[in-house]
Parts: sequence; C-alpha cells; structure tokens
Amino acid sequence: MKNIVCISAALLFMIGTSCGQSAKTAKKENSNSKKFPIEKSENEWKKILSPIAFEVMVKKGTETPFKNPYNSNYQKGIYVSAATGEPLFSSEDKFDSGTGWPSFTKPINPKAVTVVQDNSLGMVRGEIIETSTGLHLGHVFDDGPADKGGKRYCMNSAAFKFIKK
Repeated sequence: MKNIVCISAALLFMIGTSCGQSAKTAKKENSNSKKFPIEKSENEWKKILSPIAFEVMVKKGTETPFKNPYNSNYQKGIYVSAATGEPLFSSEDKFDSGTGWPSFTKPINPKAVTVVQDNSLGMVRGEIIETSTGLHLGHVFDDGPADKGGKRYCMNSAAFKFIKK
C-alpha cells in the first residue's frame, strides 16, 4: 500500500510538471535583455490579457492540466495568440497527448514561435515563446507522433483564443 501511494505521488508530480513551469523560476529567466518587435510593460499586458493569460504568458506560469478550455476542444479552427491575435496553431495539427494540455505536432507558421532553453524545475526543456512578443506559450518535446515529425508542442490554453472555422 505504501508503494502505491509513493508511485501515485510520483506520477502526479510528473504529470503536473510535464508541461508546466513555476512563476517563481520564470522571474530569473525573464530578466534577459532580448528585444522583441512588440514590447509592453506588465501593466500594459494586464490591460490586454485575462488574469490567467497574464500569469501564463507574462509570468511564465502554467494552467491546471485537464482543467483548461482547449485540452478537449475537438472543433475545427485555429488557435491565435491571446496577446496579439496572430495565428499560431491549427486544429488539424492538434492531437490528444494525454498530458492534460492542448498538444500540437507543429505551428501554423514556424517563424511565429521561437524555442528557447528552459532550465527550470531541474530539467532542460524547449520553451515556446511567441516570436513577436517573447511571451510564454508552453514547451516542446520530442515525444509526439512519429508519423507527424515526432514533436509535441504542449501549450497552455490561456495563451490562446480559438477561432472556429
């Protein structure tokens, strides 16, 4: 019984951190001086973004797995940035990864997103940011469907607005 509890706790931790990132560790990484075409102060982003979108995108947080609006969204359409409205991902490239976050095999336009190294939570991951703003969207992993390129773009619903076709 003790082993089952330990294994369950370990699994919950792995699921909770498989796409997530804590805001506490993000502050240190957010201090880089890279310039982006669209730059706004935190107060300006607060006026544009919902509270959860601000926490995810600006503070580099994460939303609760399985309890976000687009994980189970199977409608046809596109996912645009909650910050800029730029098209980022398509429902045609979305798949059920079982992680609790919306997952895609590729972005609509590879130049709209940038991969940067994320060393938070004691691991090295590819963080996905919006190229025009530098805002956090999610992470990319090499465990996606092999027949679609092998990538899993594990994104936060809060970083998107969905436009139905």
